[in-house]
Amino acid sequence: MRLVPERINTEWIGTLTDADLIDVEARLHTKFALLERREKTRRGASYQLCCSSPETMAAWDRWSRVLTATRGRSLNPRRVK
Repeated sequence: MRLVPERINTEWIGTLTDADLIDVEARLHTKFALLERREKTRRGASYQLCCSSPETMAAWDRWSRVLTATRGRSLNPRRVK
């Protein structure tokens, strides 16, 4: 399990193996999904991602950077069902 730095950038992503990238993407997605569920519960029908808390937006940013790299390598993110 790779440690995820505070600031995710393409240089760091480039050091990841495909397996590491999939693992990191899954962990970041889990964290973002948890924060997003909390926001949706709190805001209800008025929920909008762009108006979420800074913590939720930061989690989305980190996850989306890694997801983009995952897709760029033609990898399939894994999701717990």
